[in-house]
Amino acid sequence: MGNQRFGRKRGMKRRVEQKPFTKNQNMMKKKNGRFGREEKLNRSPSPSVSDDSGEENSEIEEVEAQKEQEEEEVLNYKEPTMYDSLLESLRTKREEYNSDSEENEDDVEQAHGASGDENEGSDSEASRLSEPGASLNGGGLGNPVGQVGGTETDDDDSEASGSDEEQELRVNGQPTKGACASTSSFHSHLDHKLSKEEVDMLQKKKWTCKWVVAMSNCKWRGTGECFLKELDGFLFHGLKPALYKHWLGIYEKSGGSDFASSKQILFFSLCNSYRDILHHNKKPFYLKGLEEDSSTMDAYVMHSLNHIFRTRDLVKKNEAKITKLPESVKADTLTNEAFLDRGFTRPKVLIILPLASVAFRVVKRLIDLTPPKYKSNVEERERFYREFGAGVSKDREDEDAVESSESKKSSKPSDFQALFGGNNNDHFMLGIKFTRRSIKLYGDFYSSDMIVASPLGLITKIGEAEMFKEKNVDYLSSIEVLIVDHADVILMQNWSHVNTIVEQLNRIPCEQHGTDIMRIRQWYLDGQAPFYRQSIILSSHINPDINGLFNHHCLNHEGKVKLASEYKGVLPKVVLQIRQIYERFDAKTAEDADDARFDYFTKKVFPKIKDSIQGGIMLFISSYFEFIRVRNFLKSQEASCCLLGEYTEQSDISRARVWFFNGTKKIMLYTERAHFYHRYKIRGMQNLIIYSLPERKEFYPEVVNMLQGSACTVLFSRFDQLRLERIVGTAAAKRMITSDKGVFVFC
Repeated sequence: MGNQRFGRKRGMKRRVEQKPFTKNQNMMKKKNGRFGREEKLNRSPSPSVSDDSGEENSEIEEVEAQKEQEEEEVLNYKEPTMYDSLLESLRTKREEYNSDSEENEDDVEQAHGASGDENEGSDSEASRLSEPGASLNGGGLGNPVGQVGGTETDDDDSEASGSDEEQELRVNGQPTKGACASTSSFHSHLDHKLSKEEVDMLQKKKWTCKWVVAMSNCKWRGTGECFLKELDGFLFHGLKPALYKHWLGIYEKSGGSDFASSKQILFFSLCNSYRDILHHNKKPFYLKGLEEDSSTMDAYVMHSLNHIFRTRDLVKKNEAKITKLPESVKADTLTNEAFLDRGFTRPKVLIILPLASVAFRVVKRLIDLTPPKYKSNVEERERFYREFGAGVSKDREDEDAVESSESKKSSKPSDFQALFGGNNNDHFMLGIKFTRRSIKLYGDFYSSDMIVASPLGLITKIGEAEMFKEKNVDYLSSIEVLIVDHADVILMQNWSHVNTIVEQLNRIPCEQHGTDIMRIRQWYLDGQAPFYRQSIILSSHINPDINGLFNHHCLNHEGKVKLASEYKGVLPKVVLQIRQIYERFDAKTAEDADDARFDYFTKKVFPKIKDSIQGGIMLFISSYFEFIRVRNFLKSQEASCCLLGEYTEQSDISRARVWFFNGTKKIMLYTERAHFYHRYKIRGMQNLIIYSLPERKEFYPEVVNMLQGSACTVLFSRFDQLRLERIVGTAAAKRMITSDKGVFVFC
């Protein structure tokens, strides 16, 4: 085993003189950490043998030493842990890591550039680093990285050396006293060591919000200690100076004047805390919220760039240090925990988006926010514009968009045109790789730093990996920042895909994929990666599915931050003089709510419309499963009905609309998803029954305003409070849920 290669990457070579380990020696070295870290501390060096000593005495001493060592190994032997088994399985793989030549040139160039500011005298440094537990650096702390206005310059070498100044604040991966005020949030988050008590608490999935901070028109609630009270000193904490200066320049060029108080900076401070975030009241760009949506997008894009570049700086700086060390001490140096700087695979950021047009906005903004020195060349740009955008060049994009919007006339609402006016493809995946001077789009997923994908695109890859043994999704094993944007649109697609994807994240991979196992962070090997992953969920509204994902699958050890919002409701947008009657039915549990709703409809509502001679009865249903259930019931009652669902053929839709308008069919079933994707204007509606409230509050006035009659009936229970408060308002919803009365009327 000692003659096998461990898959080390550039600048790391196997010790030629190292003797093969026996089985017992291997077990003991694994027990004591990464190849005998504690063993070297506890065992005194063996005395040297002089040239004048007799050969017989030398043999006796060797035999006695060997016997003593074997006895100690037997006493110290333990069963291999999961970590030991992983190392053993990875070592047995004889695959050579063959990266493409261009990346090798890039990495070697940057490694040499990063080492340019190192002190001379590598021998003395090597002897110091060879001691287990020794600190990486000596000397003063210097100017902390992340503080704007310091003496740092914009060149790569200076920023790479800044990561060293942060490293010297850490001993064995833990921040030293006072380090939290100086080192970046990137290091303090990833270097934290979880205790057994912390792991047990995180696995219980119980969260208690301990603080509330009001900011502009919302309130943020969070667990743990409140960091927003000292927001002024936290805004740019850990942000790379080059990123900050470029971001500031873009902001000022757009006409902004107070960057520190801008919306993007306020949300960046939340992202930079590395806590899980649920922002469920974001006004999307297609609902006249372009400024707010763009500010939020800028914040998480800049946070993603900062995380990727910080990770790269740390890896390259450590590689530069290792290449300077003599061969005799390299193996000993790698036992220092400060060199543990990577995961199982390279991708660190995953952004999940619903449509290709939305991905086009995000990736385009990602390129814009990347400083020029990092994007001297953007590979496959034209292909990206062709497949994700309108196929036009960057210079003509804005001008053509204005011309097309003016020339195109549609009867659809403006928000529908803004959302679906571009590329509506919902099946895509894009790997993005950052080299020293360029951005590579359409990169291999294992060599990419970021993956932008739709839920359907990722779930297809996961399904292929389950069907074919030669395929896998190990590139999801080391995701450290997960972003789900426009979750409200994904709800209209298939939210179960998102749950499946999140469950697939941070699993121990099936193969090594060229990773240097000696540099993998310990918490990856211990299966604790989900506790270090930051999850950011952005939506225009919340529902139980989003809540469930955030509460049960987002287990970040830093804690959680969640928005608390109050709604005014959308009833004023109903322009017709219509009596809106809300009828509450009783349900004991959330699981029983669907059955209780169906029973109330069949026993209380349907008998009234069955005997009515008036037609034009619209049943608006939110869930497709409810749609199927009501459809089957109406067929069993031989009711005159037609269907308009999301899976109905276009020819059947046209026929159903004509039948309903002419009165040929008495009842029409209409689903929320059909309205979301088509925005039909239904004529002939005399009576509206909202079987289940829509998830999207803007749909309520749209549907009610199509009514040509004078009454609308809405069914709800106390488990519909989230939807109810978005429509009637938070205060009214609380009264309707807790009141002794069961019927409420709005005019």
